[in-house]
Amino acid sequence: MTDDSSRFTSMYDECRQRVWAYVVSRAGRQVADEVVSETFAIAWRRLDDVPEPALPWLLGVARNVLRDNVRAEVRREALNAELQTWAEGDVADQVAERLSVLKALAELSEDDREILILTAWQELSPRAAAHVVGCSPAAFRVRLHRARKRLEQAMETATYSRPRVRNLSEEWS
Repeated sequence: MTDDSSRFTSMYDECRQRVWAYVVSRAGRQVADEVVSETFAIAWRRLDDVPEPALPWLLGVARNVLRDNVRAEVRREALNAELQTWAEGDVADQVAERLSVLKALAELSEDDREILILTAWQELSPRAAAHVVGCSPAAFRVRLHRARKRLEQAMETATYSRPRVRNLSEEWS
């Protein structure tokens, strides 16, 4: 057995149980074996960097491996959430709906557009939006109500229908 092998084996025998207990206390038994294995794999690759005593260094490595696992899990969850939102509806339908709203907005007066944009896109309260427009909050609420009604009417006439994509395989057969 080489010196490196015997040093590693000795370090593993001395510290494995304590590293495992540390990981279990932080993340539970389900991930402990995997994190401990990764910790000692790193220790083997960087054996020359492992100081004496090795335990504090190994616990630091285990902590970093745990942190990397948590980050990876957060990324996976974020990706799954993003994919879920895409799966909830047809992207083309979402684009068509957005185009319908934009088309309806374009048909409104400048004043109506401004009122709707201040509340919907800029997320201002009626009081704050009234300050921007230069009217009382009560007057702004009336204008907002009327602008929403006109937008609703414009939406009924401005529905954007997406063009049907031709099926080329049907045409060629």
